[in-house]
Amino acid sequence: MEIASIPFRKFGPNDIPRPWLPITIINPHADKEIEVYGLIDTGADECALPAQYAPLIGHNLQAGYPKEINTGNGKTLAYSHTICLEIQDFTIKDVLIDFMPNLSVPLLGTKSFLSNFMLTIDYPNSTFSIIKSKS
Repeated sequence: MEIASIPFRKFGPNDIPRPWLPITIINPHADKEIEVYGLIDTGADECALPAQYAPLIGHNLQAGYPKEINTGNGKTLAYSHTICLEIQDFTIKDVLIDFMPNLSVPLLGTKSFLSNFMLTIDYPNSTFSIIKSKS
């Protein structure tokens, strides 16, 4: 699977164009899903989702595994739940994802997402590409 030359997006007039990827977030236990844009974040160890997404896909936020995590803004509480991530015809099944009350956008981090792909970011042309890793 290859998704090549995806243009950076901005969602507001004052936003900086960034590498946003359309994804589907699926709760495999409730058979509910939402389609959103996730921000490619090479500085994030894990994927993280805003807490308000949990009830939209059938998770009770606080019933997840609670944990304190370090972010660029300091320590925060997160609740881990099992989801599947789908990008075009590729699915990452049954991964634990942190739902965070103070997060406003989905972040696609290294361990459970980017580790599956080769990522190329072309900043001068404001595009990026991902290719499914063969390993």
